[in-house]
Amino acid sequence: MMVNLLNFAVMHRTNITIDADEIVALGASLQRIDQKILTPVKVNGSKRIWYQGIKEPYFDVFLDLREDNIEWFQFTLRGKSLSWNKAGWQTGITNEGSVNDITFYAASKLINTDNRLDLSFVKLAHSILETRAGDAIFDKILALFETDNIH
Repeated sequence: MMVNLLNFAVMHRTNITIDADEIVALGASLQRIDQKILTPVKVNGSKRIWYQGIKEPYFDVFLDLREDNIEWFQFTLRGKSLSWNKAGWQTGITNEGSVNDITFYAASKLINTDNRLDLSFVKLAHSILETRAGDAIFDKILALFETDNIH
């Protein structure tokens, strides 16, 4: 497996600082949530798949597949979000760090969209996902970056 890791720490306004070793550890920590314990989620006939980072409370990868093609993808880490659908790419900030609200439910996310794409976060997400190259689902996600030449 070829891994193209960032040779620098990533720092953004959300204070995410990650070195190459942590990038590898984050990628390895992603575990697919067993669909048997979840209520099946189907959106317009698509199948939802969820990966969660172990020991990382705000690290998730979601995607909707229809006929083995990705229709929607979302990557969240430490209060930042990257998502893709056929309309394009979007980054934003999640509400996951705002637990002072009594209506907060950890399994739900509200995302405030960035005015422009946060390319540092895109590169970070790509680097983490790239550590899982060779896994069919992650290869499909990585192909989105290649198709749109975003990284």
